[in-house]
Formats: sequence, C-alpha cells, structure tokens
Amino acid sequence: MQTRYDEQMEFFVDMQRCIGCHACEMACAECETNGHESMIHIHYVERLVSAQTTVQVCMHCEEPACAAVCPADAISVDDFGVVHTAETSRCIGCSNCVMACPFGVPKKMEQAELMMKCNMCYDRTSAGKKPMCATVCPSQALFYGTREEIEKMRPNSTPVNKFYFGNAEVNTKVNIMMPKGSTGLRVH
Repeated sequence: MQTRYDEQMEFFVDMQRCIGCHACEMACAECETNGHESMIHIHYVERLVSAQTTVQVCMHCEEPACAAVCPADAISVDDFGVVHTAETSRCIGCSNCVMACPFGVPKKMEQAELMMKCNMCYDRTSAGKKPMCATVCPSQALFYGTREEIEKMRPNSTPVNKFYFGNAEVNTKVNIMMPKGSTGLRVH
C-alpha cells in the first residue's frame, strides 16, 4: 500500500458507463470531512425520454475560476492540483465560486453559509487510497488509476482533460472518456 500521494494516479469519468445507481453519492456522504453531504451528484440527461444519467464531480481545473473569483481567498489549490473546498474560517458565503465554475460544481450549503465541493477525497488519495466514489462504482464510470490502466480497459476511448467554453480553454486534473482520437471537448 502506498503511503503518500501518487502523481501517476488520475481520475477518469466515463459518462456512457454511468448507470445512475447513486452508490457514489452515498459513499461520498459517508465521508466525515464533508459533513456527511455528498459532493458528487447524479443527473438525468433527459428524464422524460431516457434513463441516461451523468455524474457531476469537480474537475479540479488547473486555473480554477472558483478560486480566482473568491474575494476571501478561501479556495486553495495544492501542489498536486487538487482544488479544495472553501476554508471554513475564510469563506463568506458570497456564491461567486458557484456562479464562476464552468462545470457548475460548487454548491453553497445554505445552513453553513459555506461553499463545498469535491476535493477528490484528499484525505484518502494523499494516503495512497482511492476516492470513495471510485471504490464503489459498479460500472467503473468513475475510475481512479493510471493512464496505462484506463487505456487497457477502454481501448476505444481517449481520456480528455481539455475543454472549450467559447474562446476559453479549461484544462483539468479529471479526465472525461471520449471517442478514440479526441483531443478536447467544446461545450456550447
């Protein structure tokens, strides 16, 4: 077992494999560090016509908009590229981060007047363990491992961590699995 953060490990999300079981949400809510609230969310794509679901997790942007717009400097990025939940003693509950995130991830917990979001189970990953959500996902829509492992598991897919929102390019620590040969994803 590893005893420190392994930079070779990456987080991969394969939206096509999500079966909407909510196991990731339940596992995340078990974590004491986020107040027993799930920081990962399952959404239905078009609930009226399809059972297709997607999973929403923090993408851990290289230059996170949430941290850039925080007037209280409550959101930090560590040396490993993990974007952490707002520091309780600094967060003023303004919701700037909620509005700035291009992926719609941060949530303001009204009762606490605090922004909370996935921190990739840093308490676990820094100790060489997998994030809770990735350990319970039965379809492996959420996978935490090496790039070599995911390429063997999904030979017809490519991990993508470059997204385009209009003219803005956003690079992330989390990878979305796309068709083989994809280099980025343009979001409209």
